[in-house]
Amino acid sequence: MKNKLYTTLTTAFIAGGFLLSACGDNILDTQSPSSMDDKNIFSIYDLAIGTINNIYTYYGEQNHRARYFCYYGMNTDIEWLNGSDGGDDKANMVNYNTLPNNGQLNIADAKEPWSNIYSGIEKANLAIEGLQAYADLENDEGLRQLYGEALTLRAIAYIDLINAWGDVPARFVAITPETINLPREDRDVIYKQIIADLQTAQEYVAWPNERSDTQTVERINKAFVKGLLARVCMQAAGYSLRSDGTVHQSSDPDLSVSVLYPIALQACKEVMDQEGRYVALESNFVDVFKGNCQDDIAAGSESLWEVPYANSPSARGRMVYTYGTKHAAIDQFVKAKQGGQVGPLPNVFFDYSIKDKRRDVTCVPYTWVEKNAGSGVAVQELSTLKSWYFGKMRYEWMTRGTSISSTDDGINKIYMRYADVVLMRAELENELNGPNAAAPYLKQIRQRAFDPADWATEVEAYVSNASASKQAMFDAIVDERAYEFCGEMLRKADLIRWNLLKAKMDEAKEKMYRLRELQGEYADLNPYLYYNMVDYSDGADGKTYAETALQIYGLNHGETEENPEGYEYTSSNSQGEVSKWISTSNLPDDKIESLYARDPDKYTYWPIFQYNLDANPLLENYSWY
Repeated sequence: MKNKLYTTLTTAFIAGGFLLSACGDNILDTQSPSSMDDKNIFSIYDLAIGTINNIYTYYGEQNHRARYFCYYGMNTDIEWLNGSDGGDDKANMVNYNTLPNNGQLNIADAKEPWSNIYSGIEKANLAIEGLQAYADLENDEGLRQLYGEALTLRAIAYIDLINAWGDVPARFVAITPETINLPREDRDVIYKQIIADLQTAQEYVAWPNERSDTQTVERINKAFVKGLLARVCMQAAGYSLRSDGTVHQSSDPDLSVSVLYPIALQACKEVMDQEGRYVALESNFVDVFKGNCQDDIAAGSESLWEVPYANSPSARGRMVYTYGTKHAAIDQFVKAKQGGQVGPLPNVFFDYSIKDKRRDVTCVPYTWVEKNAGSGVAVQELSTLKSWYFGKMRYEWMTRGTSISSTDDGINKIYMRYADVVLMRAELENELNGPNAAAPYLKQIRQRAFDPADWATEVEAYVSNASASKQAMFDAIVDERAYEFCGEMLRKADLIRWNLLKAKMDEAKEKMYRLRELQGEYADLNPYLYYNMVDYSDGADGKTYAETALQIYGLNHGETEENPEGYEYTSSNSQGEVSKWISTSNLPDDKIESLYARDPDKYTYWPIFQYNLDANPLLENYSWY
């Protein structure tokens, strides 16, 4: 059993900068129930650690675990809500049509993400101030770790706020009666503070497995802090929608590419210098995600830090429910209808190289359905073209899957992988030192994605072509980050900082139209699918289930034969008639156009929700909302 209890602790809330008390307690009072004073709490590791653990509680609140982390990253050029054409509040939450009164996010009693995040910030501020005042930060390694951890957790909270809302109130000291309400602050002010904080934090926290604190990916470590520093620097130097309604880079010289990219590159280098000691790429891509689903939280491999969701006494977090392959009934793997809320765009599977091992891990064309009514045994059934599912999270891989009967599953969110550091370095090297300097790191990621027998074409030749120019290398990195991180909620922030959000989403729409018409790069696909039922044996239970898995012909480019020998079944319509799997009826216009309802470059961010506006009279939405 994992020791993942952070997100089950009692919390207080801050709504739009407005302090609310929980159960009548005044959270401005930092005294513990035993009346220990701050000096005792923050000078003793075993007491101070409780204040750090309490920062994590905001992740576990319902509309943070069930809305922010589940849906903020939708929709992009590779990912969407499977119900994005539904016209309801959930669809509007992801298709750039969110209103301040959205029923999924405008929740009373401070249960929406904005309030939860500011609650975490307040707890971080109290911990940081206490440790600065009373901890021996020069000599006590344990307290040094906690201090760096608090600084990092606060930085994460602010990045999450900026990603969702743009400019937000900047609160870097604990609340006083005079500072209960604050207006929005230019995000550049926040970027500069959290960059400084992360530069400090990296000197205080330990490497993975260097201390007992960092033996788990649920605790902040030096590799993650440096990786996060790189990510923040690249984002701060990149493009974003600003308060004047235009998309541009910062005008602050301290946040320029020339200043921040060298900082980011150095951070990546320092992490990569520890490869094989404190960090490593998993040799097998799928094992990253199987380990996540099987509650493997040991530090020192690819996962650098994970949002810790409790699985005892009750589960928190809806990662598999949202991002997992869909189960349409109670079965041998899960005790409820679960999964499949979001998925890859239908063209994404076909955009991977046939030989790319990441493709079948990421993109799933089936639903688990009950084999026979009441049997409790599931079989794979073809989904429709418009409804693919992510495969990086699967109930069938969970060791606790058959105990999951609610929407919460307790599986951590991987916040950063080492592969991200490698690809960030490739991008940074390309910008600062040219494509030849970037090539080794693009090559490193692609080598894992392909069998050595295919490296000559899929790695060496591919990277050589990408090295022809700085632009060619950048384009290759943009594509590679899509193939590597599809379904991991990184794409939206990437597209924003590159100023490619709408352009890439329009390109994705065009691809979907070509796909359904079998035109262009999709002309060599089969409109029909043929399949057999074969044994399934990839579940965490180690069992083999006879004739429950799909063996499919027609998904790969060039598999165009009609009625291929050896395949028993073919795609059919609701009447059992043979029908095209790739067709306009299976990917209609309204589904394609639901990728976004309003201009993503104009409605990049969620509006501040009415509940928060009412709580803080100094807050206001951008004028175009």
